[in-house]
Amino acid sequence: MDRLKIAILGIVHQKGLDFLKNKNFEVFEINNFEAEYLKEKLEFVDGILLRTSKLNEDILKHCTKLKIISRHGVGYDNVDADYLNKKKIALGITSTSNAVSVAEHVMAFFIYLTKNLSSSDHLVRQGNFKKKSELPDFFELYEKKVLIIGFGRIGKEVAKRCHGFDMKVYVYDPFLKNNLIESHNCIPIEKNEGLALADYITIHLPLNENTKDFISKSELNFMKKNAVIVNTSRGGIINEFDLYQALDKKLIKSAGIDVFDTEPPDPNHLFFKLDNILLTPHNAALTLECRKRMSVEAAENIYYFLEDKNKLNSENLVNKDFLQD
Repeated sequence: MDRLKIAILGIVHQKGLDFLKNKNFEVFEINNFEAEYLKEKLEFVDGILLRTSKLNEDILKHCTKLKIISRHGVGYDNVDADYLNKKKIALGITSTSNAVSVAEHVMAFFIYLTKNLSSSDHLVRQGNFKKKSELPDFFELYEKKVLIIGFGRIGKEVAKRCHGFDMKVYVYDPFLKNNLIESHNCIPIEKNEGLALADYITIHLPLNENTKDFISKSELNFMKKNAVIVNTSRGGIINEFDLYQALDKKLIKSAGIDVFDTEPPDPNHLFFKLDNILLTPHNAALTLECRKRMSVEAAENIYYFLEDKNKLNSENLVNKDFLQD
């Protein structure tokens, strides 16, 4: 009997590769993401473990044996999900792996942007240690108000850490009942009310037609002048031009951005002109520990779907409703 073929698109930790190889799959890695190359190499694969390369219908329709795509992450806007649903091809995500890593990244943004760490470091390196009183004011997180937009696994981990700093935690998530939010010692609040009172705003939403430009000029105008906004979810959820204008005009204090509309961003991106924004290269979930967990969880999705569905974490299967006969 021929072994099932699994393609790995992008670089994943060896632990995930070893898991699949130990299950006697034929595993091969692909790091050329040109469409014509993928059409040829993916024609007879049974499963794909996918990092960030795009798989549209034009490529997927050449995958004649494909049964599952398992994303190395939680977002899947780089996959034509509608096509997978139509063809009853499973789409998996690693829903349990990245919450801690991303939540810590959010707190790093909060602390860096609150404590003026870059200015302080620069002052010392320039031999101006005694001029510390000339630095701009910096602040505590203690008793500050934070608005968490989206209260899934990552949002909940952020809330834990904010409570550790004795912050007052508000949550906007219209899909959750208030008592669930309150059970995590958080305060449910409406979107615009939360934006108006928050000192810190952090976004944890998927990118879709309902969340595109979820934060734009009108929402930014609700925010305090000392507000800090952080996005570690997906580019496109914050309108980049509107955010640039708000930061440039000092309508809000600062921003921490891990994700962009287009990745990598253009070398002349507007954000690069600003000194009140901290940028990271979509790596909030790329700690070593998280990469190990995601590689194994993505590999497990493939193995259990193909060989032992009873052990598959159903929350990892995005389109399970479309797979029913």
